Amino acid sequence: MIENQNSNKNDSASQSDFVRDIVAEDLETGKWDGRVVTRFPPEPNGYLHIGHAKSICLNFGIAAENADGICHLRFDDTNPTKEEAEYVDSITEDIRWLGFDWGEHIYYASDYFGQMYDYAVQLIKAGNAYVCDLSADQMREYRGSLTSPGADSPHRDRPVEENLDLFERMKAGEFPDGSRVLRAKIDMASPNVNLRDPIMYRILHADHHRTASEWCIYPTYDWAHGLEDSAERITHSICTLEFENHRPLYDWFLDALDVYHPQQIEFARLELTRTVMSKRKLLELVEAGLVHGWDDPRMPTLSGLRRRGYTPEAIREFCRRIGVNKHNSTVDIALLEHCLREDLNKRSPRVMGVLNPLKVVIDNYPEGQAEELEAINNPEDPSAGTRKVPFSKVLYIEREDFMEEPPKKFFRLAPGREVRLRYAYFITCTDVVKDADGEIVELHCTYDPATRGGDSPDGRKVKATLHWVSAEHSVPAEVRLYDYLLTEEAPADADDWKSNLNPDSLKVLTDCQVEPSLANAAPGSRYQFERLGYFCTDPDSTEDKLVFNRTVTLRDTWAKIQKKQKK
Repeated sequence: MIENQNSNKNDSASQSDFVRDIVAEDLETGKWDGRVVTRFPPEPNGYLHIGHAKSICLNFGIAAENADGICHLRFDDTNPTKEEAEYVDSITEDIRWLGFDWGEHIYYASDYFGQMYDYAVQLIKAGNAYVCDLSADQMREYRGSLTSPGADSPHRDRPVEENLDLFERMKAGEFPDGSRVLRAKIDMASPNVNLRDPIMYRILHADHHRTASEWCIYPTYDWAHGLEDSAERITHSICTLEFENHRPLYDWFLDALDVYHPQQIEFARLELTRTVMSKRKLLELVEAGLVHGWDDPRMPTLSGLRRRGYTPEAIREFCRRIGVNKHNSTVDIALLEHCLREDLNKRSPRVMGVLNPLKVVIDNYPEGQAEELEAINNPEDPSAGTRKVPFSKVLYIEREDFMEEPPKKFFRLAPGREVRLRYAYFITCTDVVKDADGEIVELHCTYDPATRGGDSPDGRKVKATLHWVSAEHSVPAEVRLYDYLLTEEAPADADDWKSNLNPDSLKVLTDCQVEPSLANAAPGSRYQFERLGYFCTDPDSTEDKLVFNRTVTLRDTWAKIQKKQKK
């Protein structure tokens, strides 16, 4: 059973791809007795990223689209040296945030350790598995290459009873790490190197996050994968494309054991420009302190995207648009941002904030007076209503909205020029005040009382509208401006990939001022700062200090790309 199933049905209702076509055909032919059971099997050795979201949306989405469909959450916890309970917790939180739930169907590879061991014994007894003493280097040498066959291990023909004894002693902890492995006896001359007597178990004296020290031998993914699917009676085992060459091994194990046999289907994983999609590399960034943890808003992790201000709806829509296919490709991150802007534009309240304040004094505005002006909360959503924004004699505008000697196409504020203040009045700059270093520190302006609300009774027009805040009423804030993690569109996958890290991926502005309606903004609240972009309240915010993260700018690169393509 999948909670939130109905809410996500619309995300994929009109989707069609080769995986869904296979599922539809199986339902029509009754191949699985009308059942649809998928699974999402993350390894708890890191945080989920946007690439995992594609698989989550596919597996949970297919289950949600079909009557009585089920998607299992299964943790592939077969490597205790890299797995932590922290990662399990983060994975469950991220999937729920994305809008999916597994109900009672949460499983762990470690649930099946005993059964897997018994199956291994069964293969040994059938002469289909043996204990091998070759070192890792020797095994590589014996394995052969893509163009030459491998050679049989000198231990390949050990008697069954000796193999059973050695395997039991491996389990009992009698041998050191790496001294022996259990291998399947298949075909060392197979053109598919995965079938050249693959390892099923290795010795590893390490505590497991669930089974503690109960086991000192651990199954490989290839051995465990199909057995877990079989035990849970999965119908469609959907994997990424790198497992295509492993499918014959998946099939061999299940056929050799004569157990329930699901269908493995492979699809292309997501690659995205301007970021890193390898958990190993993401872990490097975290451990080297190059980012501030797994949920750093520059990271492509779901927790990082959430903290930055992404919505689950935007991510699901992105996954819907990129579709599912069998060919590896790289998606422009501009498409992800386009989906995000579309969603935030519909749901985000508009507010005003000034990131780089320049003081403005309205000389002819009454001293000590303040008034409340009506501002629209969201022009895309009339039901969002309006709010009151205070206006007074002293204001702040963006420093970049004024130029003392403006070039020809600069239409914002300048000496002698009239502009509109959003929701307020027309103002005209009359004087510029500078400090001893010649830097502009203050502007003096006059306002036209007849233009309250932003329109002139005499019909005169202005060419610019500026956002602003009242100096007396505004709230100080820190704003973190995030940019892409990498400088290159598609950096080479090489040892020096960190040379492409963007040194300007984070800029912190500490002297910002925002309108007073944001004083109690809860962490995770999303807004459009008018003329600036979309922002989200960071968990670092306190009663004394507001912190906002820039989620994405207002500029839509993807829309421009599409426009050029149409031309």
